[in-house]
Amino acid sequence: MTRKYFFIIAFILCTKAWSQDYKPLLDDFNEWHITSCHFGCLTDVYYTDGDTIVNGKTHKILDGFHYISRTFLLNEEVANKKVYLTTVSSGIEEYLLYDFSLAEGDSIHMRNPITPFPDDAGYFILDSIRSRTLADGNDYRHYYFSPTGSNTISTNNAVWVEGVGSLSIINAPSGDPDINGAGHLSCFFKEAELFYANLDSISGCEPLILGLKDPKQDLQNVEIYSSEAICHLKNTTNVKDLVVYDLLGRKQKQVINIDHASTLSFDLSSLETGVYIIVIYNHRYQKRTFKIIVE
Repeated sequence: MTRKYFFIIAFILCTKAWSQDYKPLLDDFNEWHITSCHFGCLTDVYYTDGDTIVNGKTHKILDGFHYISRTFLLNEEVANKKVYLTTVSSGIEEYLLYDFSLAEGDSIHMRNPITPFPDDAGYFILDSIRSRTLADGNDYRHYYFSPTGSNTISTNNAVWVEGVGSLSIINAPSGDPDINGAGHLSCFFKEAELFYANLDSISGCEPLILGLKDPKQDLQNVEIYSSEAICHLKNTTNVKDLVVYDLLGRKQKQVINIDHASTLSFDLSSLETGVYIIVIYNHRYQKRTFKIIVE
């Protein structure tokens, strides 16, 4: 009975996601990992951390990677399917980064402000839009661009993903997603949940930004123990949800603590032998992790 119930719920959730007209790029918490391989592979992390208002519009503040000055701000007009970058280091400048309302055959003037790519990248044409499955199991539109015939600046193609942005860095919509160049997006998380993954050059994806902040004291009191094939956690009143990952960063189980229960439990019997990571989150999306071994 439980197995049938799971498949029904999964189908409903997938149907709901598929019916959405547009998946916004920005959530409350967003985290990008970009990997470059020259003499060994290196993954850099950047993320949104807080909100601010500029010119009457709410923006997400970029931090990490080369955004540590916190002068790079993102604003999304969901109704228009457009995403803007605002820089405030020396005066206020706004750039249109993405326009997800484009149709095949449309052209757009691309800018890559403060990136390794040309600031003015010229015009690109949208060659095709294809729906592809991402890490959350749902299909999202992928936008494939090439320089227009009159573009004498750029020679590389570009890829945007709905809900993600460029497969290069976020403020380089025309950036070449090259693992041996400026880098290729390898992981993207929304609300600490894996949304996009490219494991060609890395072993797995795990959110890191929430680990930069010390967990709240309310998570420090959580205790974990097992009884036969059941894992139990005590003192979980302030736990929002619990997620179990394997060592490749793939989500195996999730328990949502809707009623602020003081104990949470889940069955281990469906997990294969190995090591797993349990991550608990409070309502500020701060986290604490545990490691368990299933034999």
